[in-house]
Parts: sequence; structure tokens; C-alpha cells
Amino acid sequence: MKLIFAIVSSDDSSSVQGGLTKAGFSVTKLATTGGFLMSGNTTFICGTDDDRVDEVIAIIEKHSRKRSQLVPSSASYSTGMYSTFPVEVTVGGATVFVMNVERFEKL
Repeated sequence: MKLIFAIVSSDDSSSVQGGLTKAGFSVTKLATTGGFLMSGNTTFICGTDDDRVDEVIAIIEKHSRKRSQLVPSSASYSTGMYSTFPVEVTVGGATVFVMNVERFEKL
């Protein structure tokens, strides 16, 4: 058995949850915040049999899309002045962790 943690953009969370639920996977959904952009994420926790891990990852990949976003950045000049200008970064997609489960009980 495996435990899967998937961190996806909040923009994609409903689609990911729907895809996983439709395929018969039970998931726990947590609202989380990313450290880099301080933007909203959703972390899904899903336990599944070893042979269905690739199916879970394929569903997450299908429903999580990458997108570009402009974020403010500042530069310092030698005169001590600061300037703010937007920088384009790629956000979205998914970060997935798969871990072995030593013991599982449903009480």
C-alpha cells in the first residue's frame, strides 16, 4: 500500500478532486499555502494499492495544469534606490510524493 501526497494549485483542486473521486479513490483535501509565492494550494492525501499509484498520478497530471504568472520583484541599484518590476514565473502543475505504508487500519 502507498500513501500519496499531491500538492496542486487551488485553481485546479476541484478538477483533481472530481477526477480522483470519479475513479473511485478516497481523498482527503487540505487547504495549504505555498512558501515561494504565498499562494493558495490544495494538498490531497490518498491511500491506494501499489498497482494503482500510476493511475492516481495520471489523474492528478491530467487535471493540474501549469500556467505563467507575473509576480513583483525588486532590484537594488548602487545608488541605494529600489525598483519594482514584474517577473514571469511558472506556477501550477503538481508536486507528488509517494510513500510506503507499513500498516493501515480503518477503525
